[in-house]
Amino acid sequence: MNTNALRLGIVGLGRGFMLTLPALKADPRVAFAGAFDLRDEARVRFAVEFGVPAFETLDALLRSPDIDAVYIATPHELHAEQVIAALRAGKHVLVEKPMATSLADCARMERASAEAGKVLVVGPSHGFDAPVQVAAELVASGKYGAVRMVTALNFTDFIFRPRRSEELDSDRGGGVVYSQAAHHIDVVRRLVGLPVTSVRAVAANWDSSRSSEGAYTALMTFAAGAVASLTYSGYAHYDSDELLGWISELGYDKDPARYGEARKNLAALSSQDEIEAKLRRTYGAPDASANDALARYHEHFGFILLSCERADLKLSPKGLSIYGDAEREFLPIAPPELPRKEVIDEFVGACLGTRRPIHDGRWGFDTIACCVALLESSRRRTDVAPNRLLDTLSEKL
Repeated sequence: MNTNALRLGIVGLGRGFMLTLPALKADPRVAFAGAFDLRDEARVRFAVEFGVPAFETLDALLRSPDIDAVYIATPHELHAEQVIAALRAGKHVLVEKPMATSLADCARMERASAEAGKVLVVGPSHGFDAPVQVAAELVASGKYGAVRMVTALNFTDFIFRPRRSEELDSDRGGGVVYSQAAHHIDVVRRLVGLPVTSVRAVAANWDSSRSSEGAYTALMTFAAGAVASLTYSGYAHYDSDELLGWISELGYDKDPARYGEARKNLAALSSQDEIEAKLRRTYGAPDASANDALARYHEHFGFILLSCERADLKLSPKGLSIYGDAEREFLPIAPPELPRKEVIDEFVGACLGTRRPIHDGRWGFDTIACCVALLESSRRRTDVAPNRLLDTLSEKL
């Protein structure tokens, strides 16, 4: 083990941790130093597999002098208090998106980071994906002129995957806005590189048995006039991975013959069966395992077309298709070394002081402001300015 590695504690050994585990295990700059989870079986397995303490309470983990930083991958509604506690305990924090479920909580988290002088990074989100980063760098270079429009759409089976009750409760950070629009918004904000000035949106629930928003469409305008249209449906009819060569969100080849599988499987489950199915995908469950096989392609969040003054750039898990004034070219991006390596690079670099994070507390705050604006716009049927929401919050604070 690298004795100079960042000593990392894990808070929440659920599905989010499972997806990030391969990158964490393989990175020599990271050393597991402990974990906390409510489930006995998860703690036991972690302690045995990694030879480090598994704590029965969050406070016990945060008191450990052997932990430099924590990765928080718990339910959305717990993020704010756990992040603030970790920062006040002197730990750097990587927290899963969404940052929190209210702007007030985001403000408290950002302030706690500043007061503690510790790093706060929000992710993983698809704004970290290598094709997004490469496209954003091309935009920033000015090679193709200013961004005029972004077209982003994603159709998935999100709503019909096994869910805990809070994952379908919008008041607790459930539904597709906090879970999925947070990805969409991060991607387009990263690509455009300018502040969002207004959001006009419709969010809808089309299935009374799944009690939260399962779809949205939003028009976002940016400073200098760029506009982005975001459309998402989690209702498992059309699968937009067809537009990406049948490559899944996580970068693996996908079998189109498995059409409708999520909806069909869920229909056969009772409420208790659904909870148990969810738990079977978490760390410590008897048949759960992290996928250590290297993804052939980069992760993605659906179809993304970036329209600039002198070219259109289409993002894919393999690279960028660039449609210029006079010619078309393909810019390949080498397959990923590790899934989510970009997240670990940004967080570890920020903790070691070798790079300034992009997805810091302010970034996460602004993404949640756009999520709140999306929901407010749908409710009020009018444009909503995220900055105005922040101004209103500041007045209250």
